[in-house]
Amino acid sequence: MTFSLIRMHAQDNVAVVGQDGGLNAGTVVDGGLRLREAVPQAHKVALEDIAQGAAVRRYNVTIGLAREAIPAGSWVHERLLDLPAAPQLDTLPMATRRAPEMPPLEGHFFEGYRNADGSVGTRNILAITQTVQCVAGVTRHAIERIRRELLPLYPHVDEVVALEHGYGCGVAIDAPGAEIPIRTLRHLAMNPNFGGEIMVVSLGCEKLQPERLLPADAIPLRAEPQAPALDVVCLQDAKHQGFMSMVESILQQARGHLERLERRRRERVPASELVVGVQCGGSDALSGITANPAVGFCTDLLVRAGATVMFSEVTEVRDGVAQLTARAATPEVAQALIEQMAWYDAYLQRGQADRSANTTPGNKKGGLSNIVEKAMGSIVKSGSAAISGVVAPGERARSRGLLYTATPASDFICGTLQLAAGMNLHVFTTGRGTPYGLAEVPVIKVATRDDLARRWHDLMDLNAGPIASGEASIEDKGWELFHLMLEVASGRQRTWAEKWKLHNALVLFNPAPVT
Repeated sequence: MTFSLIRMHAQDNVAVVGQDGGLNAGTVVDGGLRLREAVPQAHKVALEDIAQGAAVRRYNVTIGLAREAIPAGSWVHERLLDLPAAPQLDTLPMATRRAPEMPPLEGHFFEGYRNADGSVGTRNILAITQTVQCVAGVTRHAIERIRRELLPLYPHVDEVVALEHGYGCGVAIDAPGAEIPIRTLRHLAMNPNFGGEIMVVSLGCEKLQPERLLPADAIPLRAEPQAPALDVVCLQDAKHQGFMSMVESILQQARGHLERLERRRRERVPASELVVGVQCGGSDALSGITANPAVGFCTDLLVRAGATVMFSEVTEVRDGVAQLTARAATPEVAQALIEQMAWYDAYLQRGQADRSANTTPGNKKGGLSNIVEKAMGSIVKSGSAAISGVVAPGERARSRGLLYTATPASDFICGTLQLAAGMNLHVFTTGRGTPYGLAEVPVIKVATRDDLARRWHDLMDLNAGPIASGEASIEDKGWELFHLMLEVASGRQRTWAEKWKLHNALVLFNPAPVT
């Protein structure tokens, strides 16, 4: 029996094993090539003899230089490759590639919550902002009581969440870089799923005072303007006599917010109101073959529908930066991309790290030899549309279309920054598997391979694995994801992460010193 390998480009000299369980030594693959050794699923096979020092090519990109001669039919893994140099940032193409013509996609809707500032939520959530980690235990206790005692009285409110974090005091709050966690927290409170209701729990003595976190000119429009502009429960206020007094005060203040949220109702809105964050974690070499291309196809559908899609993770696009600057809608967008890459290069250099620190043991076990190969598979989530804007870490997205939202590659920090940018729906692809989820927005999980989808049948929302076997096309899975998004955004379908309440902590990106 002859098995097929997955080759991404005609110029590639390696291809990937898509077969569940991998292939044994001696297996004959397309073209009569015989494997010299067993090769696991998602790992690479040399299609020809590769000389020592020669380029190993995948995606028609040099993903590594051979440390030794690699005979045809060999398993090509990370121990055989040296990392190529990173692309220079001063010789990049600037808005040179016209995006393909994509006709508008009309007639697609979901049921969402319109906000006074023009944004739309996919969920109706009371979020309690915290100025400092010190108040987390008290807030957590209050939220447990709100869920138990108050939420049953407000059936149209989906949930109450604490925007808990590790910031607010014991930090160099005026140092360069400190503006990133502060504006992240500010914009988290304004996420469309929170309905413009801002409630803050403060300790009182922290460096990040409520008025600095949420100045009057930063607070969004309210559906009911008579609501208090900034509603703060300060635990150090003299009126609080003991722990239960603090908790009761939080419950009392929460009632007003819950009453206003309860009056909200879903209404039919066009798909253009979606703000989708796309991300990958626990990636394998099939991520760039199945799940991420399907997400990329869906990204193009969303952009055609007028929606906003944010892709991120600086170190996971850095090696493909030339592709991105070429696709920028204008030279100014290309320059903004370069500035974010350069800032992050300097940040890594200060920490005596480089982009090679990105790849994990799991990535390598899943066939990704290094960050260059990983980056090529990550970028395809962005589809083919022109990149219309760049969002700096912690900022809100101010335009529609395909946006590059600059974040670290950490799943938790990336998700937090995309929330701050305004996403109301999250798509997360995985090959190795991760139970990642967010309490603030629905997270649709996409498996790269059949085996993961079978084993994690009650954690994965969509299986892109059939793309590898040819049983489904990228287009099939892209449309399936698009329609699933509309169902989830409407509240007609819950994701597995929502059903199991799998919620990762919010993690702020703080490049400033901690005192």
